[in-house]
Amino acid sequence: MQPTGVQLRRLQSAGPATRLTFEGIGLFRSSDSNGGRPGMKRVSIKAIRRGVAFPPLFALAACSHQGVLDTAGPIAAGERTILLNSLVIMLAIVIPTIAATLGFAFWYRADRPRGRYLPEWAYSGRVEMVVWSIPILVILFLAGVIWVGSHDLDPAKPLPAAKNVRPLEVQVVSLDWKWLFIYPEQGVASVNQLVIPAGVPVHFSLTSASVMNAFFIHRLGSMIYTMNGMVTQVNLQADKPGTYWGQSAQFSGDGFSDMNFQTLAVAPAEFAGWIAKTKGQGAALDSAAYAGLAQQNTVKRPYSYGAVQPGLFGQIAMQKVAPGPGPQAGRAAHVSPRISAQ
Repeated sequence: MQPTGVQLRRLQSAGPATRLTFEGIGLFRSSDSNGGRPGMKRVSIKAIRRGVAFPPLFALAACSHQGVLDTAGPIAAGERTILLNSLVIMLAIVIPTIAATLGFAFWYRADRPRGRYLPEWAYSGRVEMVVWSIPILVILFLAGVIWVGSHDLDPAKPLPAAKNVRPLEVQVVSLDWKWLFIYPEQGVASVNQLVIPAGVPVHFSLTSASVMNAFFIHRLGSMIYTMNGMVTQVNLQADKPGTYWGQSAQFSGDGFSDMNFQTLAVAPAEFAGWIAKTKGQGAALDSAAYAGLAQQNTVKRPYSYGAVQPGLFGQIAMQKVAPGPGPQAGRAAHVSPRISAQ
């Protein structure tokens, strides 16, 4: 590839078709001086700056407030702290390295050489100390951050709760391609909608009725895997009321893109009202209803069950209830998620 200066000189002497091509991307524009042949003139620096600034702005516009850095719970806040601490620690190497590179290039430039010629030089204890001590310190700092964080943010570690506040128990089953949330103490269940009280720790027990999946609520933190025949657990909490996006973070087949759910964090009194409204209404979730729910399909809108068969989650985890069909051989039409449950 030739230097940019050579390319620009060739563009200036190029024909109209070539010039128009580069006018289209905003590098040059045509000008007609005294009625003569159109020439080439540079666009202003301001125009170039605007062109450079637009792509990052478009990228930022695509970002939403549901990102992992916009935390809404203690676990997500702790994970953000680890991420930012790690970034700062690593920048302690990156920034000096960039500065040293630019400094060396300036100091030892060809037009004003300042370096000393040392053909016999082979070793320097000071150089070795700098070269090895900085990476060792960075590794020690990162190891300390990870060590402390891995204990403080252990998914199985219960979250501290206020006096006389009992953590909420929620049992989660990942199916093809939907999420089932069972409230064993309240005796209700919901599909693709998780309702929790704000400010109250929530203990999740999770399993899969089909292939391995991943449970993830971005603003609350800690993605956790679900596996058939096993139970994993995670403790989360929403600090304030709101609607938080949740999704499957593990590809699981045709309907994976629709395997999302809404987490509604509401005031404790409102949560109690939702339980009272849901309980006793709608169908009951028993083994027969679960067998239909486990079939491969997607859900258009969330719905709930007014009653739940006691011990159903344990039967699913212990595989006493037949698991879902899982991936099937054949054409995609045979397992199309377009067949909706609701």
